[in-house]
Amino acid sequence: MKQIFSKISSFSLVLLVFFSTFSFTVEKHFCGDFLMDVSFIGHADDCGMDMGKVSSKKKNCCKDEVHHIEGQDELQQTSADEFNFSKQQFLVSFYISYNDLFIENESKKTTYKDASPPDIPLDYQVLYQSFLI
Repeated sequence: MKQIFSKISSFSLVLLVFFSTFSFTVEKHFCGDFLMDVSFIGHADDCGMDMGKVSSKKKNCCKDEVHHIEGQDELQQTSADEFNFSKQQFLVSFYISYNDLFIENESKKTTYKDASPPDIPLDYQVLYQSFLI
């Protein structure tokens, strides 16, 4: 169960880093108050009205909205100069303690359900003639 949780959390952190650096554009085409088309990868299609034929007296009812969602350009990196001995020691101790959390010790349980007790070849009470009275 711990391994599954560890894999799920690791995968979610990878997705978080990936999507924080990912930028994309959303284009929307409105005709009046109605949303006609949404595009995430290219240009949004228009509603088919030819705007060249509309007279200047009429108000243009179509509009395009472009939302550009900017991702993070650079991730914070530490240089090799800042990585001193105390940080190395912490990193090694963290790795060892974290790795020990997921070691599964499987012990074999032996059961002697059908085993009989060992045979005693000599009767020591009779041999030494010591009886409890």
